[in-house]
Amino acid sequence: MDEGLVSVDKFSGGSQAYFLTHLHQDHTRGLGAAGGWRHGPLYCSSVTARLLPTRFSGVDASLLRPLAPGASASLSLTSPSTGRPVSVVVTAIPALHCPGSLMYLFRGDLGCMLYTGDFRWELRCERARAAKKALLDALAGDTVDVLYLDNTYCHPSLNFPPRHVVAEQIVNIIRAHPDHEVIIGVDTLGKEDLLLHISRALQTKVIWVWPQRLQTIHLLGIDDNQEIFTTQTSLTRVRAVPRYSLTIESLDALNTICPTIGIMPSGIPWLWKKGKGKAKSGVKSPAKSIKCKGLDEGAIEMDYDPVSPPKLFEKDSYSLPYSEHACFAELEDFMQTLRPSTVIGIVSTSFCYVNPRHHFSHLCADNVYSDKTPEKSKGKDISVLTPKKRQNGSRTPKERKIRIVYGSRVTMKRKECCGAKIVEPEEPISVA
Repeated sequence: MDEGLVSVDKFSGGSQAYFLTHLHQDHTRGLGAAGGWRHGPLYCSSVTARLLPTRFSGVDASLLRPLAPGASASLSLTSPSTGRPVSVVVTAIPALHCPGSLMYLFRGDLGCMLYTGDFRWELRCERARAAKKALLDALAGDTVDVLYLDNTYCHPSLNFPPRHVVAEQIVNIIRAHPDHEVIIGVDTLGKEDLLLHISRALQTKVIWVWPQRLQTIHLLGIDDNQEIFTTQTSLTRVRAVPRYSLTIESLDALNTICPTIGIMPSGIPWLWKKGKGKAKSGVKSPAKSIKCKGLDEGAIEMDYDPVSPPKLFEKDSYSLPYSEHACFAELEDFMQTLRPSTVIGIVSTSFCYVNPRHHFSHLCADNVYSDKTPEKSKGKDISVLTPKKRQNGSRTPKERKIRIVYGSRVTMKRKECCGAKIVEPEEPISVA
């Protein structure tokens, strides 16, 4: 694929077709540019298309191309370098990250590529099994030449329990504090299943959310009877607030009014954070390996005690690994299923950056660990996609070390260069 054909989660213009995996802010940069989106057809899920106008009022609805999970679309493009037609078929695969999230499988004249976006396929989740089957059916025995992988938690120490296990732990914490107000930090989209689980388990018919979040919930078709979620604070002690607003200062202020606890459901290791003298120095979770029930093979290990969850700060708040991103064991299972020719991480900046080839090169057909994107695989030309720059600049396996950087801000964001854009190869690719 030449530059100027397809862009995924990158909206700077210059391509013939654009794809949005989901509506989280770090994947939508460029959509809100002055004048609105006018660059070309924009493919996304029907859920994302429904939510888009609430986030980006300038998007031209006539350019939206909703794709249902499992559905395919044929793209008739033109190679800028040769002027010849290029045929590509794209298939949407459920990513199970947040409502409307999709993976995109590209197959056609120029090879086979899969862009996962953010995803989580838990090992014994029925929805994940169905998504895996949809992907394998779409591949029809073909090999993925280039896999763009969600490497947010691509490190062996980052393995989390299934979401339903952590959800029950959160319920237990709330039950243990019957006289406390409860503040839960969530994103603008995602973790709706967690909030519904809390409501059912505690028989709490009402959970507070902020007005924009309530609009999103209704657009998703959740709580159509308006019996669970509310914007009236007096009706409930359980509140879902924007994640960035759950801070030491906000909890201190709330506790001057009434006893309040905060809960941060996230895979990000908040337990390493320090709070300007108000948190214990070097607070860490209890060093204890746990077994997560319901896994096919082995045990999930992590520094987490489900009986006594680690405190996010010195008091009043808890951090639990409720993650919407695949953990290491799930990434490994994904790689073993696909065995692509090569793999590239889509996340270049997070609290922990690891090139997925460091751990998974043995599961790739080329079986060579290199920081460069290969231009050929198995004897046929494939797309040359721009990888992120590595933060670890070591050159040899002996010198190369895993770099782990723990952030200090709750609102940690990825760099501007999210997404993938096709770039021109050194030699023109002939199209039959």
